[in-house]
Amino acid sequence: MKSEYSVFVLAALLVAAGHAQNMPAKTLKVLTPADIDPGRLLPPPPADGSESQRQELKEVERLVDTRSKERFAQAKWDNQHEDPTAFASTLGLAFDLTKLPATAKLLALVMNDQSMAANGAKAYFHRRFPVAAAPDAAAVYRTWSCDEDVKKPADRPLRSYPSGHATMGYSVGIVLAALMPEKSQAILARAADYAYSREVCGDHYHSDVEASHALGNAVGEMLLSSAGLKSQIEAARAELRAAGLTAQ
Repeated sequence: MKSEYSVFVLAALLVAAGHAQNMPAKTLKVLTPADIDPGRLLPPPPADGSESQRQELKEVERLVDTRSKERFAQAKWDNQHEDPTAFASTLGLAFDLTKLPATAKLLALVMNDQSMAANGAKAYFHRRFPVAAAPDAAAVYRTWSCDEDVKKPADRPLRSYPSGHATMGYSVGIVLAALMPEKSQAILARAADYAYSREVCGDHYHSDVEASHALGNAVGEMLLSSAGLKSQIEAARAELRAAGLTAQ
């Protein structure tokens, strides 16, 4: 069966990636490989050289050409904060995970399993980043990307689809919105804006970010409905209520 095969390939790729870096391979803490099967959750991205891909690349170029200094600066900040602190500006000073241990514990599980889901999907779809697909890749990279650690397009692995940052934003956002429902609109708007930063950076296509939206929401909802997490979710909600971050 195709789905079973994709799960096998996903598991093999994740184990290989862990060994390649001389590090223990990450393991899912709550979800299962079948839950995050990218062949089941996401459509394929536009193929390189297709009309859809060419149009997407033009849109990336347009965004890079028209972005303001202020929005690019925000995108760079977002790039450097691939964690729940991305929501601090929305939730205020009381959202300090060093003082919210139950919430931090729950979000650590979200971070782990969403990362596994995003990395597995990246390996499964194997898509080039926009800058690597641009005709003048070496020249444009110096001005496009928010990732200052990578010096040339050749250093970018084939991991554009979906965006890892955006998957994090959407998955953490959907969980935070459930924990603080009266702030859900502001939280979800921040998740979307955080994801849009990947396009402003020129580091991802729009379809990469849309895939992250689907994947992040799916992961977040599966975690929220997990019977094994019920007590941790309630503990986090009570903690956030005591901190004045939610009244519900």
